[in-house]
Amino acid sequence: MTTRPQDLPWWLLHVDMDSFLAAVEVRRRPELRGRPVVVGGDGDPTRPRQVVATASYEARAYGVHSGMPMQRALRKCPDAVFLPSDHPAYDAASAEVMEALRSFGYPVEVWGWDEAFLGAGHDDPEDLARAVRTAVHDRTGLNCAVGIGDTKERAKMATTFAKAAPDHIYRLDSSNWIPMMGDRDVVELWGIGKRTAARLAAHDLRTVIDLALADRDELAAWFGPTIGPRLRVLARGGSSHAIATEPWLARSKSRQVTFARDLTDPDAIGQEVAAMARELCAEIKADGRQVTHVGVTVRTRSFFTRVKTSKLPEVTTDPKIIEAGAQAVLARFEIDRPVRLLGVRLDLAPIQQST
Repeated sequence: MTTRPQDLPWWLLHVDMDSFLAAVEVRRRPELRGRPVVVGGDGDPTRPRQVVATASYEARAYGVHSGMPMQRALRKCPDAVFLPSDHPAYDAASAEVMEALRSFGYPVEVWGWDEAFLGAGHDDPEDLARAVRTAVHDRTGLNCAVGIGDTKERAKMATTFAKAAPDHIYRLDSSNWIPMMGDRDVVELWGIGKRTAARLAAHDLRTVIDLALADRDELAAWFGPTIGPRLRVLARGGSSHAIATEPWLARSKSRQVTFARDLTDPDAIGQEVAAMARELCAEIKADGRQVTHVGVTVRTRSFFTRVKTSKLPEVTTDPKIIEAGAQAVLARFEIDRPVRLLGVRLDLAPIQQST
């Protein structure tokens, strides 16, 4: 963990790649540049129940977006190029991006394929952000937006503005946080979802400034002693400054299957869950990790989705224990409608550092 220096102003830069998966595909197929590109599933948009993983900006102009069924994307943009997901290619491209960021000598915290935080003591963070964008593009041919903040939360939010800025750079700090964010709905804050926003609205807290000025004790009473005050901190711009430089490690592995035909047979549902649990277990064991919890997702024909999770009796990679845990979680569902989608998630134990 790297903390802020004392001699220079400490800035957090949130680097967010532009339409990363589609951009990687265009990089290796330059003839696709300028065309609408949609990535997802096996790349066949005529097959039912496949979902868009990402879309290029040209495809987004037609209303295509991540999470959309591929068949709907095809209707919206029939001239798009549809490509299958290629995880090894995205792993390799992401590694190039992170090496470009680390070349500056500042601590880098990786948050996945396409985003990272860089912490720097610097007098001119905009100049550093420009250098970062240039370095990433020169090394990878890919573009990124850079949000600058005096906290991680502000840097993350600044990226939203950066994506619309001419130079793809924007700063949010204590001087402009309230002018820029105060009148916005609380749901626009990083870390506040629609359900929390609805609960806040029930207490007449609808905007960021409403929440920033809310009484701390009342928030604690409504949302709990930890979450309540934390919500007010978010509305005031957050408080996170440290950069974790340890290698990024997944906290869980998951798999979901959307079926071409809805499942109604309980035995077939159980077999699908068991198969996913076994497959994930094999991957996790190969990675040298262990499993602590098992989660199961069930989505019915009506798109009603439920997730249930249970802790395993022991930290393990024993496929029999993990499969039994998944079946036990599945048994907690009352499935009275055809099942459209099933998913299994295995939460992973932290890697123990040797001493």
